[in-house]
Amino acid sequence: MKILTFTGSTPSEALKKAKMEIGDEGMLIETKEIQKKALGREALYEIVIGIDEEMIPSTYKKVKKPLSKQQPLKEESKEILFDISNAAKQISKISDVTDPLDDLYQPLSKQNIAPSVEPKELKEIKSEINKLTDKVKIIQNMFWDEKSPDLSSQIPSEFSEIYRLASQSGMNKEHLDSLMQVTLEHMPLKMRENSSTVKRYFQTILRKMVPIRREAIPSVGAKKVIMLVGPTGVGKTTSIAKLAARYSFLMEKKYKVGLVVLDTYRIGAVEQLMQYARMMKLGIETVVDPPEFSNALESLKYCDYILIDTMGSSPYDRVKIEKIYECLNANNTAYHVDVVLVMPSSIKYEDLKVTYDNFATLGVDTLMFTKLDETRGFGNIFSLAYETKKPISYFSVGQEVPEDLVCASSDFLIECLLHGFNRSKV
Repeated sequence: MKILTFTGSTPSEALKKAKMEIGDEGMLIETKEIQKKALGREALYEIVIGIDEEMIPSTYKKVKKPLSKQQPLKEESKEILFDISNAAKQISKISDVTDPLDDLYQPLSKQNIAPSVEPKELKEIKSEINKLTDKVKIIQNMFWDEKSPDLSSQIPSEFSEIYRLASQSGMNKEHLDSLMQVTLEHMPLKMRENSSTVKRYFQTILRKMVPIRREAIPSVGAKKVIMLVGPTGVGKTTSIAKLAARYSFLMEKKYKVGLVVLDTYRIGAVEQLMQYARMMKLGIETVVDPPEFSNALESLKYCDYILIDTMGSSPYDRVKIEKIYECLNANNTAYHVDVVLVMPSSIKYEDLKVTYDNFATLGVDTLMFTKLDETRGFGNIFSLAYETKKPISYFSVGQEVPEDLVCASSDFLIECLLHGFNRSKV
């Protein structure tokens, strides 16, 4: 059995090309869109045709040279496609279809539709075809026997797609292998029959592994004091502005918000927050030395939320981190300061872990990740939250104030991890 592919601007066009090249002897295995339609660019569809080698016309010369390492998988694919062909013939016999291959070639809208009450035998055969087609897809996408992880228990080929997606997302390999082991141990055998159910189950496991801090509003007479800390250039000042706008204007109640600036190293940062404070009519205090920290908090005691912007520093700059610690230590008010570590989502897991370890001396309460619109991999975020057990509170998904701020949820993060960031779903 040979596997051939044909492309066209529509599935029908690709099918016509196939018929012109090899006639009506082939069998349609898969149709997929490989390029979406855009301005000045047509869509591109690819169809996969299986055909017996003896049935290939002599005029068709487009034969791909197989690799030696692919031979075991080719033999397996031959058996699978043979089973699909036999199953298709059985369906034809039951449904009185004259030519099963012609029926498979027809668009879905023109295919023979089975009655609403199908014979039990027909349902069973269709179920088997779905399983076999799924297996063909797995074989085409990757050579799992060569790439599967070296775990104590064998991972079925149906897990290949989610393993590849999670691995490419930047997730730590030890974490991924551990989750695979958990999934294999607890997943019901019935759910392992195809990659779609495996993916849904794995997605559920991942969601339960992500610690999240739900947004809480201040109780009557109390206030929330939030300090953002983190490396230089991660967007702390912009995030402060987004939070201030959210608490002041976007929630059910318009809360009173005050700002405290510790970042006197960068004049630009102070001026930027001053401008935001004037626009939103917020109180603002600056702190130069640690003893002034308590006075600044007391000056804003009329506020429901007090947001503190700190100087950015390298994770290895102990002097600046120590100064932030001194301010926290000098706090002799009754207000608990919630420390939020802000990090960019666009750096690898190992760098995120080093950053966390160096700022951990400040007593980090929650994590906030910025620049989600600048990366395609989100497994690093999952791995850090999974490793540190620190909950995530917010995601920043762009530069717009206050729109590009998302309250953290495990559903949002895992959707990004497995399917990529989609602004329309924010």
